[in-house]
Amino acid sequence: MLQRFSFRQLLVIAFLLIAALLGAASLRALFTLEDLSLQSRSNAARALELSSAAQSLAERSVSMERTSRQSVVLDDRVLRERFGDEAREAADILTSLAREDIPVAQARQWRTHMQNIQDLLTGPAGTALDRERQLALEFRELESVNAAIAVQVQQAIQQRNRLLEGKLEASRQRLTQQVTWAIVLAIAMALAFGVWFTLPLRRLESAIVGLGENRLDQVITIQGPADLALVGQRLNWLRLRLVELDADKSRFLRHISHELKTPLASLREGVSLLEDGVAGTLSNDQREIAQILRHNTGVLQSQIEDLLRFNTAAFEARHLNRQSIDLLQLLEEQVYAQRLQWRARELTVTVVGEPLVMEIDPEKIGTAVANLLSNAIRYSPHKGMIRLELSQLKGFARIDIHDQGVGVAEADRDRVFEPFYRGERQPNDVVRGSGIGLSIVHEYIAAHGGSIALMPDQPGAHFRIELPHASKH
Repeated sequence: MLQRFSFRQLLVIAFLLIAALLGAASLRALFTLEDLSLQSRSNAARALELSSAAQSLAERSVSMERTSRQSVVLDDRVLRERFGDEAREAADILTSLAREDIPVAQARQWRTHMQNIQDLLTGPAGTALDRERQLALEFRELESVNAAIAVQVQQAIQQRNRLLEGKLEASRQRLTQQVTWAIVLAIAMALAFGVWFTLPLRRLESAIVGLGENRLDQVITIQGPADLALVGQRLNWLRLRLVELDADKSRFLRHISHELKTPLASLREGVSLLEDGVAGTLSNDQREIAQILRHNTGVLQSQIEDLLRFNTAAFEARHLNRQSIDLLQLLEEQVYAQRLQWRARELTVTVVGEPLVMEIDPEKIGTAVANLLSNAIRYSPHKGMIRLELSQLKGFARIDIHDQGVGVAEADRDRVFEPFYRGERQPNDVVRGSGIGLSIVHEYIAAHGGSIALMPDQPGAHFRIELPHASKH
C-alpha cells in the first residue's frame, strides 16, 4: 500500500502525523486551561456574591433593628411595614445562602429569632419599653447568628477554592503527562520514520557502491516508496547494461587477441626463417631488418599478452573471496616470496606493524602488495632500503610502502595508475615494464572498497593503501 506513494508524499504524511499528534496535545491543553479558567472566574464571581450576601445580611439586620425598635417605641405602622420589607429581603438573602451548604440549624435559628422579633413588634402600649429591650436582646442574638453565617460562608468559599486548586493541580499533572507522552511519541515516530525512510536510501547507496566496485552479479531491488523503487529498477537496468558491455568488451578483446596472435605467430615464424637463411643468405642490412622485425613482433606479442592479463585481472577483481586474514603476516609472506630479488640487489626490506585481522581476498591483496614491492625492488638503488608499514586507524587499515628509488616524475603522478602508462623515470639496468602492474593494483584495491595513492614524499616513491573494514559479500 505504502509503495504507491512517493518518498516526498510519505515524508509529508509523516510530518502531518507528528504535527497532528502535537497539535492534538496542544488543543487538549488549551481546552483544559480554558475550562479551568472559566471555573476559576465562576468561583471568583460566586465568592464575591456570597461575601456580598453575607455582608448585606448583616447590614439588613442593623437596619431592621433600628426600624423595629423605632416602630415599637413610636407605635408607627409605616415603620412596621418598612421592617416587613427589610425582613423579606433578608429572608431571601438567607435562602440564597442556604443553597451554599449553610447549616440548616443556623438558618432555622435565624428564622426563629426573626419570628420572635416580629412577635415583639405589636402589643399593648404599656409594654413598649419592655418589648424594645427584648428586641435589642433578640438582635444581639441575631447578630451572633449572622456572624456564624458569615464564617460559614467564608469556609464554603475556601472549600471551593481548595477544590479548584486540587482540580488545577490534577489537571496540571494530567496535562504534563499528556504533553510528555506526546513529545516522547512524536520523537519515537520521528525516529521510526527516519529509520524507515533511510533504509531504502541505504540500499540505494549500497547498490551504487556495488556498481562502482563492479559487483555486477548482485541483483538490485529497492523496497520502499514508489520513486525510490523506480530508481532501483533503473539501477538494475544499468547493472544489466554494464554486464552486457563488460561481456562485449571481453569478447572483443579475446577475439582481437586471437585474430592478432595467429598472423603474429606466422610473422614471427617467417622472420625466424629469414634469419635462418632458409630463403637465401641475408646481407648485413637485411639481417638487421629481420632482427628489428623479430624484436617488434616480440614486443607486440608481449603487449597483447599484457592486455589479456589486465582484462583477466579486471574481471577477477569483481569476484572477491573474502577470508579472515592477518595483514601483517600477508605482508611478511610477500616479502619472503621475493627474497631472491631483493637480496640480489643487497636491499634491506623491513615490515613494521602489529597483527591485524581483516576480511579480505588474500590472493588479490597479496598480488597488489607483490606488484608494489616488485616495483620498489626494481627502482631501488643498490643496497637501498624498502619499508612496509601496517597501521590501524578508525574504520580502516593502512599499508605504506616506501623505497629510496628515483621516485615518480611530477608529470607522471596523475597518470601512474592508468593501464599501459609508463613514466619517464625508467631504470637503465632493468627491463622496461608493461605499465599494467599499478593498474592491476588499483583494480584489486578498488574492488575491496579501498583506495591507493601516490604520496608526495621525496626522495623515492611512497604508495599508501587504505582498506576499510568489511564483511563478506
